Amino acid sequence: MRLSTQPCNALPTEIKLHQVSRILEIRFDDGRIFRLPCEYLRVYTPSAEALGHAPGQEILQVGKESVTIREIRPVGNYGICPVFSDGHNSGIYTWDLLYQLGAEYDSLWTDYLERLKTAGYDRQEPQPLQ
Repeated sequence: MRLSTQPCNALPTEIKLHQVSRILEIRFDDGRIFRLPCEYLRVYTPSAEALGHAPGQEILQVGKESVTIREIRPVGNYGICPVFSDGHNSGIYTWDLLYQLGAEYDSLWTDYLERLKTAGYDRQEPQPLQ
């Protein structure tokens, strides 16, 4: 599923990484707060690794249940680049994309789980952090 980033005009006021729960919490200046699981962010990476180079070339991301974010690198004044525990570090998440991922979490997550099921992938619950 290719995401189309719509301008949201909201800017983050706070970004917190909760490592034990694997949640990235983002507060925006319009009052919205999103709590996005690391797995969700990883499977919806805006990089060519997942999106391909054209519509229809998307690659379903599997086996990301226990992924964490090790580091968050700022990208100018417009986004972040998370460094994931599986080595992925090339997706730039703009403020607009993060807002869209938060606002559309329920439908996007359901779509992802359906695509896993259709592909025959048996998603496992994340392993506890040690």
